[in-house]
Amino acid sequence: VVNIACATHLFLQYVGTVSLMSGPSMLPTLAVNGEIVVEDRISLRLNPSSLARGDLVVVRSPINPTAIVCKRVIGLPGDVVCVDPTGQTSPSTEHVLVPKGHIWICGDNLPYSRDSRLYGPVPMALIRSRLFARVSCSPLFLLRSSEVSVF
Repeated sequence: VVNIACATHLFLQYVGTVSLMSGPSMLPTLAVNGEIVVEDRISLRLNPSSLARGDLVVVRSPINPTAIVCKRVIGLPGDVVCVDPTGQTSPSTEHVLVPKGHIWICGDNLPYSRDSRLYGPVPMALIRSRLFARVSCSPLFLLRSSEVSVF
């Protein structure tokens, strides 16, 4: 029993896990009331350069270390990103160079997202995982089939 518990813990901690993501910042990609997602924790550990613009990542919040957030990768190290803190096109738009060892992340629903526009580039060390899939279950999932959408 202890071996199974240890193996399960190691798998969930280092390989992958299933989580519930909720909140308005990733609308319309992820629902406000929550989506069950599959997190891939091992591929970025084995091959960090596999991270790509457009990937959905789960990171530890740079402004609240107890919070975990899900955002989209907009910029990789060395990229120049066009930023407007309001989420609108305006004269306050600026350009930022993403430093080595960092990424630029944003929510899909910019007016409702606290992201790199607020706290700047995010150290890659704060990345917990990349989202692999979304699992959609009907309320009567035992009677109907479930759907898995791969990102």
